[in-house]
Amino acid sequence: MSKLSVALVQQSCTADKDLNLAKSIENIRKASVLGAKLVVLQELHTGPYFCQNEDTAHFDLAEPIPGPTTELLGGVAKEFGVVLVSSLFERRAPGLYHNTAVVFEKDGSMAGTYRKMHIPDDPGYYEKFYFTPGDLGFEPIRTSVGKLGVLVCWDQWYPEAARLMALAGADLLIYPTAIGWDPRDDDDEKIRQKEAWITIQRGHAVANGIPVVSVNRVGHESDPSGVLPGSQFWGSSFVAGPQGEILAQASNDGEELLITELDLARSEAVRRIWPFLRDRRIDAYGDLLRRYRD
Repeated sequence: MSKLSVALVQQSCTADKDLNLAKSIENIRKASVLGAKLVVLQELHTGPYFCQNEDTAHFDLAEPIPGPTTELLGGVAKEFGVVLVSSLFERRAPGLYHNTAVVFEKDGSMAGTYRKMHIPDDPGYYEKFYFTPGDLGFEPIRTSVGKLGVLVCWDQWYPEAARLMALAGADLLIYPTAIGWDPRDDDDEKIRQKEAWITIQRGHAVANGIPVVSVNRVGHESDPSGVLPGSQFWGSSFVAGPQGEILAQASNDGEELLITELDLARSEAVRRIWPFLRDRRIDAYGDLLRRYRD
């Protein structure tokens, strides 16, 4: 499949899981009517971003995979005939939880899963309290629309993750995301942060010669503890081509269904003129396995 129509669902979330899912499903329906064959949802799309504080009660939000939500989403993928990328809080065992992306084939079956590998721990993003680092590695998920290099949010800052997905044959990189501003930051700092987020991911597209799909949530979400001012998620979901060119981008302050067409054949054409994989000095990269070179 050379041409691929992809849809990004950028939405706000509340504590009402059923409402959040209904909103996502309606966007998936609209996307299928408009011809999308791949639909990508944002990180932890069934509820608020609960990692703004540390509270053991939030573990009640986790669910098994497979489970009720995967059954529902698999049925949605089958009904609308799309490959669907979702993002769930996985309960693997008592005391063992993951931030997990689940990919559904257009027949409703689970094509594969990816457990978030890089786990942040910053004010308002206390993910190490909730998520065990992934143990499935960087393996693209085979689907009828291509091999999907699915990564999650904080993974998007690491060129190693993007490279390993590309080396394993990923046709595109996909980043379900939840990232926002601290409302106390000034406008210049907000611009720097968002532009850095966009730039690093465009860099992954360039360095690997494949498209990038990044889907972020939008809207203000309060810190449940009241200690911090909450997060203003900056939306700005986007698709970049294999030379880093922006093909489509959503607003930073509104819910949006963003649809664009990817020409996957361009990746090989770009790699022929920019053969970065050919010229890698794999014989000299051993120190990348060290934490730091003292």
